[in-house]
Amino acid sequence: MRPNLDLAPIGNCAVSALIDRSGRFVWACAPRVDGDPVFSALMDGDAPSHGFWAIELEDLAAVEQAYVRNTPVLRTVLTAENGAAVEILDFAPRHIKHSRTYRPIAFARIVRPLNGAPRITIRLRPSTDWGARRAPQTSGSNHIRYMCADIVLRLTTNCPVSHVMDERTFRLEGDMAFFLGPDEGYDQEVRAGVASTLDRTVAYWKEWTRTLYLPLEWQEAVIRAAITLKLCVYEETGAIVAAMTTSVPEFPESGRNWDYRYCWVRDAYYTVRALNRLGAVDILENYLGYLRNLVDASKGGHVQPVYGVGLEADIGERIVDSVAGYRGMKPVRVGNQAHEHLQHDVYGQIVLPLVQAFFDERLLRPGSVEDFHTLEQVGDRAFSMHDQTDAGLWEFRTIARVHTYSSMMCWAACNRLGKAARHLGLEERAELWDERARLIRARIEAEAYLPHEGRFAASFGGTELDASLLQMTDLGFLDARDPRQVKTFEAIERDLKRGGYLFRYIHPDDFGEPETAFNFCTFWFIEALHLNGRTEEARTIFEEMLSRRTHAGLLSEDIAIQDGELWGNYPQTYSLVGIINCAVLLSRSWQDAR
Repeated sequence: MRPNLDLAPIGNCAVSALIDRSGRFVWACAPRVDGDPVFSALMDGDAPSHGFWAIELEDLAAVEQAYVRNTPVLRTVLTAENGAAVEILDFAPRHIKHSRTYRPIAFARIVRPLNGAPRITIRLRPSTDWGARRAPQTSGSNHIRYMCADIVLRLTTNCPVSHVMDERTFRLEGDMAFFLGPDEGYDQEVRAGVASTLDRTVAYWKEWTRTLYLPLEWQEAVIRAAITLKLCVYEETGAIVAAMTTSVPEFPESGRNWDYRYCWVRDAYYTVRALNRLGAVDILENYLGYLRNLVDASKGGHVQPVYGVGLEADIGERIVDSVAGYRGMKPVRVGNQAHEHLQHDVYGQIVLPLVQAFFDERLLRPGSVEDFHTLEQVGDRAFSMHDQTDAGLWEFRTIARVHTYSSMMCWAACNRLGKAARHLGLEERAELWDERARLIRARIEAEAYLPHEGRFAASFGGTELDASLLQMTDLGFLDARDPRQVKTFEAIERDLKRGGYLFRYIHPDDFGEPETAFNFCTFWFIEALHLNGRTEEARTIFEEMLSRRTHAGLLSEDIAIQDGELWGNYPQTYSLVGIINCAVLLSRSWQDAR
């Protein structure tokens, strides 16, 4: 079965998995999202011998799959040629238990006969040592233990254990429950226990979704994007990963295969900003705790662009040869070299979300004057780095420039600190930060502006374009109708747009010329179209982007211009943020429905 990205995630903010259209687990890492994969088939070529969990129906004729409404609980129905049918419900438990959130490192499945006398085969083959081999197993009367690399998993089930171990085909005559979790006893009857956990998990997610503030239009798309962004949260620390996968290439045989299972300060900033538009303050507040820990650890010095979900600074990059790669395309990388980079935009992306704590009365922990003075250390760093070379937000490995986007983010850090200081009654500090913002603005306007073209360049002293210049309006640096911004937008549309999609840039980088469009940049372009008065055109391209989503309602990082195939890691938080932002911006008002 050739791998593709038409996958549906399940999760509970501690662990997650990707399930294919046939109901087969093909990717999951445990005990953390950045750990060794216990299901590795997605990264192991076209015919992996292990690293998956399949429930196969004899004489399969048709498959239907969809989420239970407003939840990440996945329902798959398999129908045989003779009409026999099976329902599979997949989820990761999450609900309130003993006044705490219960989110175990566990996956649950319920398999039910719907019609006729279905015959099924269960193939549960976890992997270990980065997919090198099938995990060793032992068994008891009602459980099987799998010795994976970073965790021992125990399957508890009311299905005969030998059926699972021997992969025996059998008639399904009643509901069967499977709980694959920590190596500890399951303290209740498994069928009733998993069924109860399913009901409570469904109730949790429906209640969470009910609290979201939604636009009038495209609500299904926004809800699915918001739920999936929440699944990308590692709730124990507040970290938000960029994607659930590693090493899905940006385009075929490109070598642009990266590990995105870490917390980028930049990606997380955009994520909490989008979710904040929907009122999802729980994720924002938890992430602010993660940021405050990073700020404390930096002591006013260098901040990396990316950290492990447990705040680890060292996420060194290596290549593993134990799996064949997505569709056989190598390399497969673990870790990310970007942790070594200088990317000065991070200082703005730390300040901007933390500043909200000084204004937002909803938060359980409002920002204090002491928090402000600690945050000023990040602002000091932003001011000192605003005109220094870095790798930029596109993380060039051999190109160093003073990137305009990085300088703009440093400007935004100083600008927002000035606003926060004034709100806190610290007028002298407000004047200092306002002056620093003015100085950075003047430097950007002097060094990145091309007067003969009337537009900005992507770097100081350069002429190249990149899509991040569209963020000048979003950050408040320029009004959308400022002639300089209009000219910059026109140049980006002329040079970076291909069909309905936008490239990040078109100049060669460390790996040659890019060949796929970057989905988040297309959403930036849609926003810019609207702000330039071309709303109908923006809505048309937005609808086109929505049509490119997987059956699960999600997008990866990149898209092929020729056929619209998705490439890059999945599900990509940037792309889901774009869905939310554009829906909120372009939707008709609720007044139209009242």
